[in-house]
Amino acid sequence: MALQNARFTATAPSTLADGWTLQRLTPPSRLFGANGLRTGPDGRIYVAQVSGSQISAIDVDSGDIETISPKGGDIVGPDDLVFDADGNLYATEITEGRVSMLAPDGSSRVVYGDIPCANPITMYQGRLFAGECRPGGRIMELDLNGGAPRVLLDNVPLPNAIEVGPDGKLYIPVMGTNEIWRVDLDGGAPETVAGDLGVPDAVKFDAAGQIVSTQVASGQVLRINPQTGERTTLASLAPGLDNLSFVGNRLFVSSISGQVNEILASGQVRPLVPDGLNWPLGLAMGSDGLLYIADGPYSYTLQPGGTLQSAGMLFTPGCPGHVRGVAASAPGEVIATNANGQVARWRPAEMDSDIIAEGYDRLMGVAVAPGGAVIFAELGTGSVHSVAGGQVETLARGLTEPMGVAITADGACLVSESAAGRVVRIRGGRGETVIDGLQQPQGIVVVDGLLYIVDTGAKEVVECNLATGARRSVATGLPVGAPPGVTPKPLRAMLPLSGPMGPFAGIAAGPDGTLYVAGDAEGSVLALRPAAS
Repeated sequence: MALQNARFTATAPSTLADGWTLQRLTPPSRLFGANGLRTGPDGRIYVAQVSGSQISAIDVDSGDIETISPKGGDIVGPDDLVFDADGNLYATEITEGRVSMLAPDGSSRVVYGDIPCANPITMYQGRLFAGECRPGGRIMELDLNGGAPRVLLDNVPLPNAIEVGPDGKLYIPVMGTNEIWRVDLDGGAPETVAGDLGVPDAVKFDAAGQIVSTQVASGQVLRINPQTGERTTLASLAPGLDNLSFVGNRLFVSSISGQVNEILASGQVRPLVPDGLNWPLGLAMGSDGLLYIADGPYSYTLQPGGTLQSAGMLFTPGCPGHVRGVAASAPGEVIATNANGQVARWRPAEMDSDIIAEGYDRLMGVAVAPGGAVIFAELGTGSVHSVAGGQVETLARGLTEPMGVAITADGACLVSESAAGRVVRIRGGRGETVIDGLQQPQGIVVVDGLLYIVDTGAKEVVECNLATGARRSVATGLPVGAPPGVTPKPLRAMLPLSGPMGPFAGIAAGPDGTLYVAGDAEGSVLALRPAAS
């Protein structure tokens, strides 16, 4: 497969309507996040990417990236991986609850398919071990010939990336207890090796037989003596570290957000793959001039100067989880929908949030009406709801994949029906067509009587005059939606961290008329500016 500098390559250049300009406010991402890491037989680092359903190989010297298992392929939601002596790659598919094998010739097969939240995996002397990153998770040895697995440990609170140490025992980072355990490969009672850490989510061993562990909450990379538990901090990065791998004596670590860094002996960090966005998803322009960006496990604000700043992530206090839709509310506050079916009032700077509605199936876009009511789309049931004063009202049912929500100047609620190719006005419990003939409309926003729609199927932003119905294309050839010819497979829940995940190319408007578009195909935020802005 061809090497790539980014994860998405456009098939045609973008075109713009007269008077409009297009600018990338953030650079394209090279990966769809970065989760499990493993050094392959060829000396390259292989990266599992849950949100992109992709596995890539990185040359650690040049930084060149090759896609090994692409989006839309047989491997879905890969979280961790390992190789056997024959070069076969085994991947845990966390959203599918299974382990699959990818052979060097590109063929694949399911090894075992009953591992809810399948995540950690390792191989030792031809024996394959895997586990479940969930409360009450199991650690198992899998039969490569399809027989029943053997359970080493049960009821482990959130075990993550495992490895066998020089002593022949299996070492397990246990996020739920903030400890590292070890257990004999034949089972038995586990032993605590180290505790009071920074929430360990991966362990590997260096050439001296010392544990090296990433800490997802603290962002530290620790070296831990497996006999004494004594620890040394090798580097301190941002929270969200996920995994690590050695190439000889060189140490590389991944971050959920998508960066891969080399940790040098001095403790300094050498970027191998720069940080980037996983999707992005919903966008909202706050009254403070900050653009809020929902990016699944991470959320950000984009400063006026173009700098991304973390607003929160899965493991930071007050963050409402895997955020998908956002809408500006009071100063310093946004309304967010998350993949766990909740609507939250979120104050990122205060690291605080309140759940105002919950129990929904695949929430998408959200908007705030002039009177303060929160309107949100529930894709799973084809419904649109409103919550105000703690009371929830269903505004419409029977819609076909509702996604984007916008409010007009007179308070009317507009909703995009992605699978129906139209935008509707909600009235009397049903949707009345405002514009149809679209392919896959997702994010929508209204500016001065003009409706703007991100059509991910057509790769364009469409403008519709709400008074006359006149329409035109503002920009085409945009990096939104799936690449041509690719049909992404759904990403199911990985509870308790997230419910079902999925794309949502949002759009927001600034006070000067600038349109901000989530370039989810390449992991960028785009600015479309009219001539007067």
